[in-house]
Amino acid sequence: MKSSANTLRIGIACAVIIGTIVWLAYTGYGANKSYYVTIAELGRMGNKAYQSQLRVDGFVKPGSIQQDGPHVTFVLDEFESHSPKAAQGRTLTVVYKGSEPPPDTFKDDAQALAEGTYGRDGVFHATMLQAKCASKYAPTQPNGSPTARPPMTKTAASTSAPATPPANQSAAN
Repeated sequence: MKSSANTLRIGIACAVIIGTIVWLAYTGYGANKSYYVTIAELGRMGNKAYQSQLRVDGFVKPGSIQQDGPHVTFVLDEFESHSPKAAQGRTLTVVYKGSEPPPDTFKDDAQALAEGTYGRDGVFHATMLQAKCASKYAPTQPNGSPTARPPMTKTAASTSAPATPPANQSAAN
């Protein structure tokens, strides 16, 4: 009789623990889910835009960055400023209030990804910010516009074996 009572207690404890883990996993998944949208798609989302965690992609409009410590206000543009489509592209004001300052690559015309919520005031309130290198680092054409990088080709240097580390480095490095 005593053995079945202990088995019942252990079974109930296991069920409570497994139930708690499942509940935490389900609520954590829902809280961290975010939709990736472009600025154009954001405008077409309707009320769903105000109720969802979103990730918005665009290019930082030149001259729009206003930094106050780790907080930044800027404008995301649908197109890069030197693109012929930039004049008719959609824009989005973003207010970033994260715990870390923006990355070093966050500059004018950099491609940026902001994660947060869209407010009814038309401002995107970001809590996370990522930036790619601006296109100004790409080689330019004779007319001054950036070009796409040429495809990588194999050369004699790229097919050789990797260099061995210097003898004075330890294996822990």
